[in-house]
Amino acid sequence: METDNLIKETQGKMDGAIKALETQLSGIRTGKASPALVDNIQVQYYGAPTRIRDLANISTPEPRLLVVSPYDPSILSEIERAILGANIGVTPVNDGRVVRIPIPELSEERRKEMTKVASRMAEDAKVSTRNVRRDANDTCRKMQKDSVISEDEREQVLEKIQKITDSTIEKIDSIYKAKEAEVMGE
Repeated sequence: METDNLIKETQGKMDGAIKALETQLSGIRTGKASPALVDNIQVQYYGAPTRIRDLANISTPEPRLLVVSPYDPSILSEIERAILGANIGVTPVNDGRVVRIPIPELSEERRKEMTKVASRMAEDAKVSTRNVRRDANDTCRKMQKDSVISEDEREQVLEKIQKITDSTIEKIDSIYKAKEAEVMGE
Protein backbone atom coordinates (compact mmCIF):
# COMPACT_ATOMS: atom_id res chain seq x y z
CA MET A 1 0.00 0.00 0.00
CA GLU A 2 1.32 3.42 -0.95
CA THR A 3 0.46 5.13 2.34
CA ASP A 4 2.57 2.60 4.26
CA ASN A 5 5.55 3.46 2.06
CA LEU A 6 4.93 7.17 2.64
CA ILE A 7 4.88 6.64 6.43
CA LYS A 8 8.07 4.49 6.33
CA GLU A 9 9.85 7.01 4.11
CA THR A 10 8.83 9.90 6.37
CA GLN A 11 10.02 8.01 9.48
CA GLY A 12 13.33 7.21 7.78
CA LYS A 13 13.97 10.82 6.79
CA MET A 14 13.15 12.07 10.30
CA ASP A 15 15.43 9.43 11.83
CA GLY A 16 18.11 10.73 9.46
CA ALA A 17 17.66 14.24 10.89
CA ILE A 18 18.21 12.84 14.40
CA LYS A 19 21.35 10.93 13.33
CA ALA A 20 22.73 14.05 11.62
CA LEU A 21 22.13 16.10 14.78
CA GLU A 22 23.86 13.49 16.96
CA THR A 23 26.86 13.50 14.61
CA GLN A 24 27.06 17.31 14.64
CA LEU A 25 26.72 17.51 18.42
CA SER A 26 29.45 14.92 18.97
CA GLY A 27 31.92 17.46 17.59
CA ILE A 28 31.07 20.10 20.21
CA ARG A 29 33.67 20.41 22.93
CA THR A 30 32.56 19.69 26.47
CA GLY A 31 35.82 20.21 28.35
CA LYS A 32 36.56 16.48 28.30
CA ALA A 33 38.77 14.81 25.73
CA SER A 34 36.67 12.94 23.19
CA PRO A 35 37.90 11.42 19.91
CA ALA A 36 34.69 12.73 18.28
CA LEU A 37 36.20 16.21 18.60
CA VAL A 38 38.69 15.50 15.78
CA ASP A 39 37.20 12.35 14.17
CA ASN A 40 35.76 14.03 11.09
CA ILE A 41 38.35 16.74 10.49
CA GLN A 42 39.59 16.46 6.90
CA VAL A 43 43.33 16.16 6.17
CA GLN A 44 44.89 16.43 2.71
CA TYR A 45 46.44 12.99 2.20
CA TYR A 46 48.09 12.51 -1.20
CA GLY A 47 45.84 15.21 -2.61
CA ALA A 48 42.57 13.72 -1.33
CA PRO A 49 40.63 15.02 1.68
CA THR A 50 40.56 12.19 4.23
CA ARG A 51 39.14 12.05 7.76
CA ILE A 52 41.65 11.89 10.59
CA ARG A 53 40.02 8.73 11.97
CA ASP A 54 40.88 6.99 8.68
CA LEU A 55 44.53 8.05 8.91
CA ALA A 56 45.33 7.67 12.59
CA ASN A 57 44.51 6.09 15.90
CA ILE A 58 42.86 8.62 18.24
CA SER A 59 43.10 7.89 21.96
CA THR A 60 42.42 9.60 25.27
CA PRO A 61 45.16 8.53 27.70
CA GLU A 62 44.02 11.21 30.18
CA PRO A 63 40.65 12.93 30.65
CA ARG A 64 41.99 16.21 29.23
CA LEU A 65 44.32 14.92 26.50
CA LEU A 66 43.81 13.52 23.01
CA VAL A 67 46.62 11.69 21.25
CA VAL A 68 46.54 11.25 17.47
CA SER A 69 48.94 8.54 16.28
CA PRO A 70 49.05 8.51 12.46
CA TYR A 71 49.64 5.22 10.66
CA ASP A 72 51.94 7.17 8.31
CA PRO A 73 54.23 9.50 10.35
CA SER A 74 54.90 11.66 7.27
CA ILE A 75 51.47 13.30 7.64
CA LEU A 76 51.98 14.59 11.20
CA SER A 77 52.29 18.20 10.07
CA GLU A 78 49.22 17.88 7.81
CA ILE A 79 47.16 16.56 10.74
CA GLU A 80 48.43 19.36 12.97
CA ARG A 81 47.56 21.96 10.31
CA ALA A 82 44.07 20.48 9.78
CA ILE A 83 43.30 20.54 13.52
CA LEU A 84 44.42 24.16 13.77
CA GLY A 85 42.40 25.02 10.66
CA ALA A 86 39.26 23.37 12.06
CA ASN A 87 39.05 26.20 14.60
CA ILE A 88 37.79 24.02 17.46
CA GLY A 89 39.58 25.99 20.16
CA VAL A 90 42.51 23.62 20.77
CA THR A 91 46.20 23.85 19.96
CA PRO A 92 47.84 20.60 18.81
CA VAL A 93 51.44 19.80 19.75
CA ASN A 94 53.50 17.72 17.30
CA ASP A 95 56.34 15.80 19.01
CA GLY A 96 57.60 14.05 15.85
CA ARG A 97 55.74 10.76 16.51
CA VAL A 98 52.24 11.77 17.60
CA VAL A 99 50.07 14.87 17.81
CA ARG A 100 49.02 15.67 21.38
CA ILE A 101 45.96 17.85 21.89
CA PRO A 102 45.56 19.21 25.41
CA ILE A 103 41.92 20.10 26.09
CA PRO A 104 41.73 23.32 28.08
CA GLU A 105 39.08 23.88 30.74
CA LEU A 106 36.08 25.65 29.25
CA SER A 107 35.28 29.08 30.64
CA GLU A 108 31.67 29.87 31.54
CA GLU A 109 31.47 32.20 28.55
CA ARG A 110 32.77 29.50 26.18
CA ARG A 111 30.31 26.96 27.62
CA LYS A 112 27.41 29.32 26.92
CA GLU A 113 28.71 29.87 23.41
CA MET A 114 28.87 26.10 22.85
CA THR A 115 25.27 25.66 24.06
CA LYS A 116 24.15 28.36 21.60
CA VAL A 117 25.86 26.46 18.78
CA ALA A 118 24.18 23.23 19.93
CA SER A 119 20.84 25.04 20.12
CA ARG A 120 21.21 26.23 16.51
CA MET A 121 22.03 22.69 15.41
CA ALA A 122 18.92 21.36 17.21
CA GLU A 123 16.78 24.09 15.64
CA ASP A 124 18.12 23.18 12.18
CA ALA A 125 17.18 19.54 12.84
CA LYS A 126 13.65 20.63 13.80
CA VAL A 127 13.35 22.71 10.62
CA SER A 128 14.51 19.71 8.60
CA THR A 129 11.92 17.54 10.37
CA ARG A 130 9.14 20.03 9.63
CA ASN A 131 10.19 20.17 5.98
CA VAL A 132 9.92 16.37 5.78
CA ARG A 133 6.45 16.61 7.37
CA ARG A 134 5.36 19.26 4.87
CA ASP A 135 6.55 17.18 1.91
CA ALA A 136 4.83 14.05 3.27
CA ASN A 137 1.59 15.97 3.88
CA ASP A 138 1.70 17.36 0.33
CA THR A 139 2.25 13.88 -1.08
CA CYS A 140 -0.64 12.53 0.98
CA ARG A 141 -3.00 15.30 -0.15
CA LYS A 142 -1.99 14.71 -3.77
CA MET A 143 -2.72 10.99 -3.37
CA GLN A 144 -6.24 11.83 -2.17
CA LYS A 145 -6.73 14.38 -4.94
CA ASP A 146 -5.66 11.75 -7.51
CA SER A 147 -8.20 9.33 -5.95
CA VAL A 148 -5.50 6.90 -4.82
CA ILE A 149 -6.77 7.09 -1.22
CA SER A 150 -10.03 8.21 0.37
CA GLU A 151 -10.52 11.35 2.45
CA ASP A 152 -10.67 9.25 5.64
CA GLU A 153 -7.41 7.50 4.76
CA ARG A 154 -5.83 10.90 4.07
CA GLU A 155 -6.82 12.12 7.55
CA GLN A 156 -5.44 8.96 9.16
CA VAL A 157 -2.13 9.28 7.31
CA LEU A 158 -1.83 13.00 8.14
CA GLU A 159 -2.42 12.13 11.80
CA LYS A 160 0.30 9.43 11.72
CA ILE A 161 2.72 11.86 10.06
CA GLN A 162 2.02 14.43 12.78
CA LYS A 163 2.64 11.83 15.52
CA ILE A 164 5.97 10.88 13.93
CA THR A 165 6.88 14.58 13.72
CA ASP A 166 5.97 15.23 17.37
CA SER A 167 7.98 12.20 18.49
CA THR A 168 11.00 13.27 16.43
CA ILE A 169 10.93 16.82 17.80
CA GLU A 170 10.73 15.43 21.36
CA LYS A 171 13.82 13.29 20.64
CA ILE A 172 15.67 16.32 19.23
CA ASP A 173 14.81 18.32 22.36
CA SER A 174 16.01 15.57 24.69
CA ILE A 175 19.25 15.12 22.72
CA TYR A 176 19.87 18.88 22.92
CA LYS A 177 19.09 19.01 26.67
CA ALA A 178 21.54 16.16 27.30
CA LYS A 179 24.27 17.93 25.31
CA GLU A 180 23.56 21.22 27.08
CA ALA A 181 23.91 19.53 30.49
CA GLU A 182 27.14 17.86 29.33
CA VAL A 183 28.63 21.16 28.06
CA MET A 184 27.61 23.09 31.17
CA GLY A 185 29.18 20.35 33.31
CA GLU A 186 25.99 19.50 35.19
